[in-house]
Amino acid sequence: MSILHNLKQRFERGTIVEKLIYINIFFFFSTMLLSVFQSLYKNDANFLIDWLSLDGSINVVLTKPWTLLSYGFLHADFLHILFNLIALYFIGNLFIEYFTQKQLLTFYLLGTLFGGFFFLFSQNYFPLFQGRTAVLVGASAGISAIFIGIATYMPNYELKIRFIGFVKLWYLAAIWVGLDILALAGNNAGGHFAHLGGSVFGFLFVNQFSNKKISAFEQFFSIFKPKKKPLKTVYKSNSTKKTTEKSDFTQKQIDEILDKISKSGYDTLTKAEKEFLFKQGKN
Repeated sequence: MSILHNLKQRFERGTIVEKLIYINIFFFFSTMLLSVFQSLYKNDANFLIDWLSLDGSINVVLTKPWTLLSYGFLHADFLHILFNLIALYFIGNLFIEYFTQKQLLTFYLLGTLFGGFFFLFSQNYFPLFQGRTAVLVGASAGISAIFIGIATYMPNYELKIRFIGFVKLWYLAAIWVGLDILALAGNNAGGHFAHLGGSVFGFLFVNQFSNKKISAFEQFFSIFKPKKKPLKTVYKSNSTKKTTEKSDFTQKQIDEILDKISKSGYDTLTKAEKEFLFKQGKN
């Protein structure tokens, strides 16, 4: 019981990145154990995989619409989940250095959804897939959305890679997408269409909402907040003007710091700039 209790505490205290990793591991071992159990009865079908994986047939998906998301928590084998979770760990932790954990979860889920749509489109449109039956599993579409999203927001941010040195984020993103495009002629073409679906979502979402300098994502989430009715002004004073001027000055400072982050990275900020950004984030 102590092991389960410790795991529960670690899950509750973990970041959204850690929670997603735990959830993926849970589903992986659940499907593996079920496969072992069913093999004892000479039954190769795994009802969890059948129930949660995304089928290439639109008619099947209409009967199981949840699979457009649930496939993003399943994996085919150990290497599949290992590489995906390593990527999620590093890319996800980079993402939440600058944005909220809720926003990362949004990217993961919507990237998975877009990846599912791209997979379905490829399976039912291109002659390459005619006469084939295929199912989709894996977190790669959601991870692609997170990676391409952060790379689109601050393309000139540099990562230090051993034996290579500092590499700009957009270089890595271009390689990431390029490899998926080249793999469309391979055996796992449907999976790479899903990756591209997640990448397209990450790029378009950030590109659409980054015209203004404030956090691109906050604009999206603000549409879900109820709009307040305008208050009737019955008294005017100079203090209102001063408050507005102060707010505009603060926003200008935030804009300049965010510009600096997108061009040079967070590490180039001065101590004063970091403290100022931290204080504004708490307001």
